[in-house]
Amino acid sequence: MKLQRHGLVVALAAAGAILLAACGSDPNAGGSGAGGTSSANSPAVDCNGKAGLTAEGSSAQKNAMDVFAQAYQAKCANSKIAYNPTGSGAGVKQFTAGLVDFGGSDSALSSTETGPAATRCQSNPAWNLPLVFGPVAIAYNVAGADSLTLDGEVAAKIFNGQIKSWNDPAIAALNSGVTLPATPVNVVFRSDDSGTTDNFQKYLKASSKGAWTQDAGKKFTGGVGSGAQGSAGVAQAIAATEGSIGYVELSFAQDNKLGMAKIDSGSGPVELTDANVGKAIAGVTVTGQGNDLTLDLTKTYAQPPAGSYPLFLATYEIVCSKGYDAATATAVKSFLTVAATDGQANLAAAGYAPLPAEFQQKLLTAIQAIA
Repeated sequence: MKLQRHGLVVALAAAGAILLAACGSDPNAGGSGAGGTSSANSPAVDCNGKAGLTAEGSSAQKNAMDVFAQAYQAKCANSKIAYNPTGSGAGVKQFTAGLVDFGGSDSALSSTETGPAATRCQSNPAWNLPLVFGPVAIAYNVAGADSLTLDGEVAAKIFNGQIKSWNDPAIAALNSGVTLPATPVNVVFRSDDSGTTDNFQKYLKASSKGAWTQDAGKKFTGGVGSGAQGSAGVAQAIAATEGSIGYVELSFAQDNKLGMAKIDSGSGPVELTDANVGKAIAGVTVTGQGNDLTLDLTKTYAQPPAGSYPLFLATYEIVCSKGYDAATATAVKSFLTVAATDGQANLAAAGYAPLPAEFQQKLLTAIQAIA
């Protein structure tokens, strides 16, 4: 299949907790007992906090965390972070249990999760801070289909089993000139609790004109297909089986050389590119209060701007607004500050959309308010 690469993707690390540490240090970086120097677009950071941060959760942001870790050590040479990409559900649970310093989730905390999170934060609220915007590909492996266009309605019918073969008339109607085989459709979904699943199902519900009658949520509710663990597992399963289709973050689709469907939201097929995702992100609004920056993506899913690629997720870092010990609070603030500034520079090459400029200052304000 012909595929356009969207930049060099940071190599996937082995499963399990990964120690993110650079091999060297910037001579201008702050070391132990020193504050890191800042560039013109990056606030100063305090490198005197906890030397080893721990975090766990979203596998969707794993490659972004690699990029952030390198930028962090360029500022604070003796600091490091261990990030375990076990999935959003596990990340929230580990954070609320107090086993990691912050959690990564592709969905903001739910109403049933805010209470335990506040308890973990010494009776202070936890904040949802969107740090990574990740395009989600509808990835496929279909012989002869070098190009594939879907809309919300047809995608929903594929993922809830109403469409069972690749030469179905509904798919053919969107793909004039493409030879589609009679191969059975094999849906691959995330078997673990996943914010990517939640966002994908919210997209289907918002965009499918009623075809997706199932619920959203972190568990796949389509009722068809086979499950795979984590983003890497889904992508590998699609690559291994002809006729497969699934939802996976851009970098994982790229790594496995999968086809990526264009999405037609009513103004014609739109390819997954950084620019097209950026058009969609620009219309997203904050629904959280104060420094809780929860976003509402469903409006964008339902009515995206013309020419935009609407399927993306915002990966949140779940942090305590207060309740950390002083050393941990300092380190969390320093890491997130670097990630939101210098760390954004290489995100596009890793398969992510950099923070919109108008949102970056809101995020930095919230980070600096952590106590």
